[in-house]
Amino acid sequence: MKIHEYQAKAILARHGVPVPHGEVAFSAQEAGAIARRLGGGVVVVKAQIHAGGRGKAGGVKVVKSSDEAEKFAGNLLGTTLVTYQTGPTGQVVGRLLVEEGLAIDRELYLSMVVDRASQKIVLMVSAEGGVDIEEVAAQTPERIHKEFIDPAVGLQGFQARKLAFALGLPGASVGKATKMMMALYNAFIATDSSLLEINPLITTKSGDLLALDAKMNFDDNALYRHADIKDLRDLAEEDPLEVEASKYALNYIRLDGNIGCMVNGAGLAMATMDIIQLAGGTPANFLDVGGGANAEQIRNAFKILMSDKNVKAVLINIFGGILRCDVLAQGVIAAVKELGVPVPIVIRMKGTNVEEGKRMLADSGLNFATADTMSEAADKVVALAGGR
Repeated sequence: MKIHEYQAKAILARHGVPVPHGEVAFSAQEAGAIARRLGGGVVVVKAQIHAGGRGKAGGVKVVKSSDEAEKFAGNLLGTTLVTYQTGPTGQVVGRLLVEEGLAIDRELYLSMVVDRASQKIVLMVSAEGGVDIEEVAAQTPERIHKEFIDPAVGLQGFQARKLAFALGLPGASVGKATKMMMALYNAFIATDSSLLEINPLITTKSGDLLALDAKMNFDDNALYRHADIKDLRDLAEEDPLEVEASKYALNYIRLDGNIGCMVNGAGLAMATMDIIQLAGGTPANFLDVGGGANAEQIRNAFKILMSDKNVKAVLINIFGGILRCDVLAQGVIAAVKELGVPVPIVIRMKGTNVEEGKRMLADSGLNFATADTMSEAADKVVALAGGR
């Protein structure tokens, strides 16, 4: 789950991380009032959407008065901001962060992420802050410094100091940076984060360090422990079909293709998308109905698939273990009859009660195409979708 910058900064502040003074605004009048509360001088007005690249897209501006803040906010609210992370459709700006202006000396980069290869959290820093870190990683990877954190002992002081020196911070700032990194790590662990990114982490002319920006993502599987964080979810920032799928405990991610996929198991789902691509098609989604899906979930999954008008054909690829093939067949038949699915459907099943499932499909009177192998299923569905 993602949250907005101002929400992430509020969490970090509670864990002792220095952040600029600021407030969220939902109207131009609120933005002007916040600017006046911050002293009426230089403030920064920042669009709040779940995407990076806001500054380059015109969603961030330094203004010199509360009147100017109100005017810029009025022009920005309600507009669609298109960044390299939103895609061409962009995201509507519904809220703004108004913050105090600061005398910036240097812009640095800091992030924490779960590294699955080492099964540790990796803390990364770079002196190249305030830019697209992907470019730094691709062109000058030696400028990114990393420390891997043993989960049994947590972030150690010597690791934080090592990274502070790698940033080229003066001696007086090393202690502040070390303390800040420890606070960031504590926030990461306490909230079950999957990503924490500060870009930029700034030093000021007076020698202070602050998180000028903040991005936090959280492990969905741990949200039951964090009702306060779950309440921060902004459904307007998410794809409506993905929101609808989450109501039925379906793992769904919308993509750009025209072949709908319904699979049980994340690994099999990814393999299915790969083989569709290999056959010359493009998947319209990732959809994992789960190992324990029942006929009702199958019906709900079909509703989600058919809500995407780009879908021209559907591939169902099921390994019958916990979800038996006859239960799948029952759910598919009921869903197609109820919803009147207008697109061709290819079904590939293997596992428990597969022969019974195939018999039910054959006796349904519905025009299903079946396949015994994933390769055969992919070729069939690509052809039915109008591919090669």
